[in-house]
Amino acid sequence: MGGAVVDTGNSGVKAPDGGWGWAVLFGCFIITGFSYAFPKAVSVFFKELIREFGVGYSDCAWISSILLAMLYGSGPLCSILVNRFGCRPVMMVGGLFASLGMIMASFATSIIHIYLCVGVITGLGLSLNFQPSLIMLNRYFSVKRPLANGLAAAGSPVALCCLSPLGQILQYNYGWRGGFLILGGILLNCCACGALMRPLKAPKKTSEVDEKETKPKPKAKLLDFTVFKDCGFVIYTVAAAIMVLGLFVPPVFVVSYAKELGNEDTKSALLLTILGFIDIFARPTCGIIAGLKWVRPRCVYLFSFAMLFNGVTDLVGSMAKDYASLVVFCIFFGISYGMVGALQFEVLMAIVGTEKFSSAIGLVLLVEAVAVLVGPPGAGRLLDATKNYMYVFLLAGCEVVLSALVLFICNFLFIKMKPQEPDPPAKMEMAITETEMEELNKSPKDDQDNGGGASENGKKAAEPEATTKSDDKKVVELDSIELENASKAVTEPNGVVVEPESSL
Repeated sequence: MGGAVVDTGNSGVKAPDGGWGWAVLFGCFIITGFSYAFPKAVSVFFKELIREFGVGYSDCAWISSILLAMLYGSGPLCSILVNRFGCRPVMMVGGLFASLGMIMASFATSIIHIYLCVGVITGLGLSLNFQPSLIMLNRYFSVKRPLANGLAAAGSPVALCCLSPLGQILQYNYGWRGGFLILGGILLNCCACGALMRPLKAPKKTSEVDEKETKPKPKAKLLDFTVFKDCGFVIYTVAAAIMVLGLFVPPVFVVSYAKELGNEDTKSALLLTILGFIDIFARPTCGIIAGLKWVRPRCVYLFSFAMLFNGVTDLVGSMAKDYASLVVFCIFFGISYGMVGALQFEVLMAIVGTEKFSSAIGLVLLVEAVAVLVGPPGAGRLLDATKNYMYVFLLAGCEVVLSALVLFICNFLFIKMKPQEPDPPAKMEMAITETEMEELNKSPKDDQDNGGGASENGKKAAEPEATTKSDDKKVVELDSIELENASKAVTEPNGVVVEPESSL
């Protein structure tokens, strides 16, 4: 396998867009599924925890909230670790943390222990896996990156459809303690996914000039705050923070909304299954659309449309009065939610580039962490005050529509489309190609004399030799002219002809 390589973003290697990248995509698919679906899957055990520790539902809800807060809020810490040690070791340590938290929680004696083990430790472990997996996906894919992001994002609904029923089976057969222990073992697969994140290595053979230029490398920043100088990044961060306030509200309240309309529990829970099933197909499809030649340069506007579509769906869904209308709402919400999930990180990658993405995603997730903690609880307080789900969906829709307008209008007014220049990895590849062409164009004799390497000294030595030969030729020509003139007879003024003296 070779020695360990710290995978910095500016390694000078072009993204392969395939090959081992598909293994990286598979690992990212699994990690994304665990990261987004696990906080919802844990809620299956809440009834058992309420009975075990004598607490309320709101107390158990803090488990998922803390887990999500750690997933988003530890973004800057994860960025620092990735920039210092690389993605693979950080992900493998994160897998151990995620598994250890669930295993320790199976021996908990109070709800506080659950908070610390599941919320803090497992949440930190999932964060150390989620962010580096996206960074590695960005490094392995360039041309096919929109499709790769869409496929990786599809891991969230797929895992949710699998983990929730699995949690119910484990709870029924082994109780919540046995279920936590088994889920902890399943989370060890994060370490296997981390092992798939093989760093890209720079080419071994480069020209001497390239080697001299790459030797004095500046020390990489652990957390690059210069991304805030990019106007596009600031606009994206503000819009994403507003979006997250309302994006996760409808999936949390739609089941309760259906029960409020008088539907059965199983029939109400089916709404989330419909939403997740539509989401599975919406994300890869949106990734394919985003990868089209005429769409990709305007991907930020497609993202704005997806957010607007999602917000308008919430506004229209607030007027639902029966189960059929809620089913239609979940279908359209699943499409728009999948579009947002497939595009959010693709747009960020396009804005900041590969080199600064590790720092940018950490800072964006930190801002979103605050919005995640404020959004659903704020909607819950509104529900308590009004006793009407319509206002909850109206608030969520207005927030998402506002974020879409901010992203679209600010980009249209302040961001001008620039002609795309080749990325540094592409420039490095072109330099290597030129060097190889020079090697091929050299004569075999030069290769034997100079050991097969590129010889600048040989060229310089040939130039003086050619100059000497041309100078000698000029001297010979001058001597012949002087000799001819000297051999001619000279006529004196008095008319006497004087013959030239013999050189003998």
